[in-house]
Amino acid sequence: MTTSRTELKDSGATAGAGVLETRLTGGLPRERFARDIWARTALLTRGASDFSDLFSSAAVDELISRRGLRTPFLRVAKNGSTLHESSFTSSAGVGATISDQLDDTALWREFADGSTLVLQALQRTWGPVAELSAGLSAELGHPVQANAYVTPPQNRGFDDHYDVHDVFVLQIEGTKRWIIHSPVHPDPLRDQPWTDRRSAVAEAAKDEPRIDTVLEPGDVLYLPRGWLHAAEAQGAVSIHLTLGVHSWTRYALAEQLARSALAALRDDPWTRGTLPLGADGPGGELDMVRQRLVAAVTETDPGPLFHRERRRQGRPAPLGPLAQHKAVDGLRPDSPVRLRAALEARLVGGRLTTRVGWLDFTENDLPSVVSLLDGEVRTAGDLGVALVERLLRAGVLLPAGQ
Repeated sequence: MTTSRTELKDSGATAGAGVLETRLTGGLPRERFARDIWARTALLTRGASDFSDLFSSAAVDELISRRGLRTPFLRVAKNGSTLHESSFTSSAGVGATISDQLDDTALWREFADGSTLVLQALQRTWGPVAELSAGLSAELGHPVQANAYVTPPQNRGFDDHYDVHDVFVLQIEGTKRWIIHSPVHPDPLRDQPWTDRRSAVAEAAKDEPRIDTVLEPGDVLYLPRGWLHAAEAQGAVSIHLTLGVHSWTRYALAEQLARSALAALRDDPWTRGTLPLGADGPGGELDMVRQRLVAAVTETDPGPLFHRERRRQGRPAPLGPLAQHKAVDGLRPDSPVRLRAALEARLVGGRLTTRVGWLDFTENDLPSVVSLLDGEVRTAGDLGVALVERLLRAGVLLPAGQ
């Protein structure tokens, strides 16, 4: 089997209708969303899904009072300002000398006084949200973060602002009024926050809104990055989830291209050379350096850096150490295994690169490795017991039941 030109990856996305179509856009086909909505305009979907299996007020209480969460897994906001963490954290008590765990009594007092509680990075702390976020990320090809916003009646946590990532807003409980305005700075990059354009945002917020609506449980609102928004709870406690899509941009690809070109120029002795003695400025040297840089940009391949950054910004599916130990210890030819989800696994030649490292394989093993990348369940006997044990120990495969 010739593999020098092979480049394969695990698909990750669900076959057929996935999270986007079945839970977030009311059956709108993915192709139509990609063509007409994605990164272009807002979309309001009434009754998109029943989210009671995903998150709830009971989940909020458990996370705050029983999980021992620390900052920055929660922040607190009121009237457009974020409270200092010392106002809602305290020592964990005997046996856990940690000073910044959430203080449920302090949080109750802040909430009763009108503060919004923001549970951050739920894709790391709440299983159903983690599963949904991973599925959406695989479909979109962009990292997804999940936050929950818990707002007392008739209160708002944040003033008009925009985000530097796309968002899907999922109303879980209660109702919330959303006022949406068009961007003052379309498609902001991650280092271009709304605070850099505070006055323009405040002025635009005085205009007639593009959308002024109340979200009810099951409704979903999609906003591309840069769209201005403010939200206020109505007559009851409001809980909504925000799925933040940290979009990869052409600018990010340009950054990787520039880094690759500069890395190539480090190996060019002429470029490493010192400028002439007594030079007032770059002068004619600048034109020659520009030519070398343009040539390097033309010839370089930013792909490896781009994929490495993609892998760095996400996490693979959970791995239970004890279940993994049991799978290795009891491995038999009929043991079912599967590729660990969300690995961003890529096979180039004989090397498999993933979010948990890289492995090189012999020609004899490559057919089995290729067969694993579709995510289907296989048995150790079909793949080779020694190969499966190696991949289990590396955290690339999981027992099929995990």
